[in-house]
Amino acid sequence: MKFEQLWQARAVRPDGVSDYFPARVPGNVQYDYGVYMGWGDINYNLNTVRYKETEDYTWEYKTTLAFDCKAEERAYFVSRGVDYACDVLVDGKVLVSHEGMFSPIECEVTGMAGKELCVRIHPHPKRAGEPEGCTQADESAKAPVCYGWDWHARLLVSGIWQETYVETRDAGYIRRCEPFYALSEDFSHASLRFETETDGEYEITLYDPDGALVGTGDCFEIDNPRLWWCTGQGEAALYRYVCRTKSHEAEGSIGFRRMELVMNEGGWAPLPGFPMGRNVTPTQIRLNGRRVFAKGSNWVNPEIFNGHIDDTRYEELVTLARDAHMNIFRCWGGSGVHKKAFYEICDRMGIMLWVEFPLACNNYRNNEHYLKVLEQEADFIIRDLRSHPSVVMYCGGNELFNNWSRMTDQSLALRLLNKKCYDLDRDKPFLMTSPLEGMAHGGYTFWNPNTNEDVFTIFSRARKTAYTEFGVPNVTDLENLKKIIPEDELFPIENKGSWAHHNAFNAWGELCWLCPDGLQHFSQTPLDTIEKVIDQSNWLQCEGYKAIFEEARRQAPYCAMAINWCYCEPWINASGNSLITYPTLPKPAYYAVQKSLRPVLFSARMRKFDWEGGEQFTAEIWLLNDSPRQAEGNVDVYLSVDGKETHLITWQAKAEAGKNRIGPAVNVTLPDTQSGKMTLILRGGEYSSEYTLCLRPAPYKWYEE
Repeated sequence: MKFEQLWQARAVRPDGVSDYFPARVPGNVQYDYGVYMGWGDINYNLNTVRYKETEDYTWEYKTTLAFDCKAEERAYFVSRGVDYACDVLVDGKVLVSHEGMFSPIECEVTGMAGKELCVRIHPHPKRAGEPEGCTQADESAKAPVCYGWDWHARLLVSGIWQETYVETRDAGYIRRCEPFYALSEDFSHASLRFETETDGEYEITLYDPDGALVGTGDCFEIDNPRLWWCTGQGEAALYRYVCRTKSHEAEGSIGFRRMELVMNEGGWAPLPGFPMGRNVTPTQIRLNGRRVFAKGSNWVNPEIFNGHIDDTRYEELVTLARDAHMNIFRCWGGSGVHKKAFYEICDRMGIMLWVEFPLACNNYRNNEHYLKVLEQEADFIIRDLRSHPSVVMYCGGNELFNNWSRMTDQSLALRLLNKKCYDLDRDKPFLMTSPLEGMAHGGYTFWNPNTNEDVFTIFSRARKTAYTEFGVPNVTDLENLKKIIPEDELFPIENKGSWAHHNAFNAWGELCWLCPDGLQHFSQTPLDTIEKVIDQSNWLQCEGYKAIFEEARRQAPYCAMAINWCYCEPWINASGNSLITYPTLPKPAYYAVQKSLRPVLFSARMRKFDWEGGEQFTAEIWLLNDSPRQAEGNVDVYLSVDGKETHLITWQAKAEAGKNRIGPAVNVTLPDTQSGKMTLILRGGEYSSEYTLCLRPAPYKWYEE
C-alpha cells in the first residue's frame, strides 16, 4: 500500500537557513521557495533573475513518516526521481546517497513511522571555472536545459520531481512484470512471454485491444495479433495484461510492432570519386514492414518547473499533436526523459518517440565518475522505456558531432550508450547523435538577409534524408505578451528588458527570434503597432512552416523525416519557433501545420515567396499521399489578387498508397497591386490548400513599358 507524505522544505544558504516552507511533491523546491519569498510568476518581466541567488544553495525536504505496516510487511521509502544529487536521512542518519535525476531511490524504513525523514539535495553540478551556460553541466547527467537555452530561461531547478511515497510490501509484492515478444516474419503470429519477480504465487491475465480475454499464464501464442501502428497508418492497438498475487496487482500494455531504420531510397547512390567515405545515415522508418514518412515536432520540457507537469498537461499536448496528424516526437536530449504518463499517452495515441539521452551541445568528457552515473541512468531509462510501443528509437543526444560539442564516435559516453542499448534493447535503432550524414538541423528563420533568400527557395534547393530540426519564429499573441512584458515596454520593441530576457533578441549569438528586419522586409507599410508586428510574424510563420513541411514530403522517398523545432515551450517566450504557446495554446502556425500534415493533400511547390507585379509566376501542383491507401481527386487552381480570382488549371490526380504524384505547372503573369499579397488556391474538396504570398507593386520600369 502507498502512503503519501506531507512535506516541508528549507534553504541552507551561506548566511544560514531559511524557515521551513510548504513543499509540493512532486515538484521543484525553487518554485516553493519563490512562493515563500513572494517572487511572483516566473513568466513576468525579469522574475527568473531572482532565482540566481539560489543556484549554490543546499535544500532540505522533511516529513514525519506516516504509514501503517502490518507484521508481515516491510516499509520502503520510494522516489521515482530526485534532481539531482541527494542524501536520504532518518533522524540525522544517512540511509542512502544518490546521484542522478532519472533513476529511482529506494530504502527500507520499516519500524520508522513517526520519525523525521530528510531529503538533502546538494547544489547543482557546475564544472569549476566554466562560464554560465550548458557547458557547466558537461560532467553530469542532469538535463542541461535549465542552465539556459535560446528559448529557456536560466533557472536551475532541483527537488523531488517525481512521484514519491512510502510503500508497504509483503511476500506477494510484484517487483517486476515485464513482457517480451517475437513476431513472425509475416506478422501472422506473436510469441509472448513475461519475466516476473515476486516471492508469491502469481497469475497473469491478457486481454485484447477490445478488452476480451485472451488467456492466462506466463507465455502466450497469439495468431494474427493486432499490430500497433502510428497515427495515420492504422490502429494503435494495445493489449492489456494484469499480474496478480494474493496481495498485489500490477498491470501494463503491449503493442506488437516491428520497427526498423533502413536506408533511404537512393541513399546507396555511388560516392563520386576517391577517397571513399560514408554514405548517408539510414533515417527511413519501416514500421511493420511498411515505409512510413515521419512527420512531427521536437518535444522539449513543457515546464521550467518540470516536477509540476501532470497527466492532464501531457494529455492536452499529445492530443493536439495527434490531431495535427503528427506521428513522431523527437524527444530532445537537453530536456532529458519525462514522466511515465507521457509515454503511456503516446502509446495510446500512436505517436512514435525518438528518445535521446540527457546529452546536448556539450563535449561530455571521459570522466570516470560521470561515466558511472551515466551508465546507471541509461540502464534505468532503457529498462523503464523499452516496453512502450511508442518508443521506437534511441539517440545519444543532440548536436554532439558539431564544432561546438566536438564529440566523435570514439567518445566513451556515446560508446557506452550504444552498448547499453544493444545489451538491454538491441532491436531498437540507435543513432549516435542528430544530425548525422545526410540529415539537417536548420534553418530557423523565414528569411536569410545575407543571401536574400526565403525558406521556399532554401528548402526547395536542399536534398536531405531527414530534416530533424527547422524553424520559423513568430511573435507571441498580445494577450500573452502582456503576461510577460510590462505595459510601458510593449511598444516600440527594443533589445532590452523583458523583450531581451524572453528570447526575442540575442537568442543564439546574434540570432534574433523577433527578426524585425525580416518582418519589415515583406511588408509594404511600416509595422508601427504591436498588432501589426504580431500579424506579420504569424503570416510568415504559417506560410514558412507549410512550405518546409510540404517540401520535405515532396522530397520523399529520399527524404523520410520532417520534424520541426519545436513543439511546445516551458514558459512564455516573447518570440520563438514553437507551435504551442505555454502552456497549451496552439499558435496560428499550429493550424497551418495541421493542414500541411494531412495524410493526403494537394500541394504547390513555388521557387520563392516574394514576387512582383509583371513577373511570371510558376508553381508545380502535387498530390501528396503518405497514407496507406490510394488517393485520388480533382483540383481547380486559382490565383486571387485584391479579391479577384483567376482560374488557372484543372487537374484530375491519382496517387498510390504512400506515394506522391507530381502534376502540371501553372504559369501566369502577375497583376499589379498595392495590397502586398496574393493567394494561390487549390480547391480539391478535403484535399484543398492555399498559400498567401508576398506580391510587391510592379517596379517603375515595368510601369513605363
